[in-house]
Amino acid sequence: MNISFEDIPSYRIAYIRQIGPYGTSNVQAMEKLKNWAKSNNLFNDKSIIFGIAHDNPETTKAEDCRYDTCVVISDEYCVNEEYINQGNIIGGNYAVLKISHTAEAVQKAWIDMFPNLLKQGYHFDETRPILERYIVEMVNNHFCEICVPIY
Repeated sequence: MNISFEDIPSYRIAYIRQIGPYGTSNVQAMEKLKNWAKSNNLFNDKSIIFGIAHDNPETTKAEDCRYDTCVVISDEYCVNEEYINQGNIIGGNYAVLKISHTAEAVQKAWIDMFPNLLKQGYHFDETRPILERYIVEMVNNHFCEICVPIY
């Protein structure tokens, strides 16, 4: 497993929350957000998109799982859409796993990352969410990243 470490900055985000089983509905929320971002000139080759799974499906009912699909916005940007929320991602130290941008690779990384990090002496910081990071340039080359907050 290819793990690097990064101090990720805090970001202001615009996001759509999807509540329900993780999977195809998350993809639909991602497309809706990207379409909104494109129509508001917030989507280009330098854009950063995040996916945030807030709940563990092993301990939360599938119908209650929350997934936010987010785009980084400037501090000055004013969101005027009712279905678009605003928030912040707290920065800090993260283990970053670069993986193929496929459902299978993402699923495998979610299973393998915690044992690998524990083996290396790192601990998961439960005060910050795990981030799926999609930098447009990277996605165009069929890669994405999972960023695990650590201490």
